[in-house]
Amino acid sequence: RIRSFVLRQGRITPAQQRAFDAHWLRYGLDYTGTPRDFAASFGRAAPLIMEIGFGNGGQLLHSAQTAANANFIGIEVHRPGVGRLMNGLAEANVDNTRISNHDAVEVIERQLAPESLDEVRIYFPDPWPKQRQHKRRLIRPEFVGLATSRLVSGGTLHCATDWRNYADQMLEVLESEPGLRNNYDEFAPRPDWRPVTRFERKGLSADHEIKDLIFTKLDVT
Repeated sequence: RIRSFVLRQGRITPAQQRAFDAHWLRYGLDYTGTPRDFAASFGRAAPLIMEIGFGNGGQLLHSAQTAANANFIGIEVHRPGVGRLMNGLAEANVDNTRISNHDAVEVIERQLAPESLDEVRIYFPDPWPKQRQHKRRLIRPEFVGLATSRLVSGGTLHCATDWRNYADQMLEVLESEPGLRNNYDEFAPRPDWRPVTRFERKGLSADHEIKDLIFTKLDVT
């Protein structure tokens, strides 16, 4: 399998490393490769929302603070961002978020039961802009099919990107998935509840056009 990321670990600061030492037991989900009872991980049953590739975690922290009735799973392979988010969660005393520092595809394949997620969010994934790199893009038919299988009926798959040719590819792939329905004619307006992220600001400063895509899983019963 071609991975959608290259693990280039940036320098982890002492504060970010301390987050792993102090907060991983509270927020971390060790990868086991076996199905996980997420209600037990959170100590409650609640709508389950997964954000893949949360970067520095600003969007996920905002969501966790403003949607206390939901449980959030954040997946990020880069340790500095994980450490930064754990520090933010601990400082705000937020307890409805758990973090996996692992490959999202493996987590979804092996640790999530079918129809267990209420929403999947993928904001500004690596665009792999060169033509020869497009095979590394996360939003491909096989991944979308896998993610759709883990959504409950009526669940949401929400993507955003600032690369127009990736947006067009996302639209084509998502609209080709038979289990999904586009909530809009093509692209969606940015929801008010999704704050502008650092990556989004970077794209806007480069005159990139931001595109959101919001799809719903069809009820197949």
